[in-house]
Amino acid sequence: MEIGDLKNLEITVDLLSADAVKVQTGAEAVIDGWGGPNPLLAKVRRIEPTGFTKVSALGIEEQRVKTLLDLLSPNAERAALGHDFRVFVRILVWRSGEALRVPLGALFREGDRWAVFKVVAGRAKLQLIELGHRNTDHAEVLSGLAETDSVVLHPSDRVADGVRVTQRN
Repeated sequence: MEIGDLKNLEITVDLLSADAVKVQTGAEAVIDGWGGPNPLLAKVRRIEPTGFTKVSALGIEEQRVKTLLDLLSPNAERAALGHDFRVFVRILVWRSGEALRVPLGALFREGDRWAVFKVVAGRAKLQLIELGHRNTDHAEVLSGLAETDSVVLHPSDRVADGVRVTQRN
């Protein structure tokens, strides 16, 4: 028999070790995909000091690190959540209210540097840029673009330096 208190659950996440080193104790987290109507709030309590090897569904050995999160949302909002339920976890590793960002779909490699096509007087201009933090949608621009610059999103192979471009809605 196992005895547990469903009102005192913790979330255990096996993070890739390359991701775990970016996480800080106390970091905010959002629990999604757990079956309830709203995301739940959580906080990182502990990042284990040792990793372990886990074989992925594709048969690749990966180094993982156990990370423990405390749920912050009231019990009433998560009453249906139980032991060993599957959840999706997003942990905040960096935040800035003033970051200049560019959509990932505008980025491409130019040699060993990142670049975009900036729109200048109706023409595409190849612009090398320096990137900082990234997520699944945007990248932080450290240099090479200004807040008022427009860039070409998903440039095709027909877009080149100096080619005329027009804005679409």
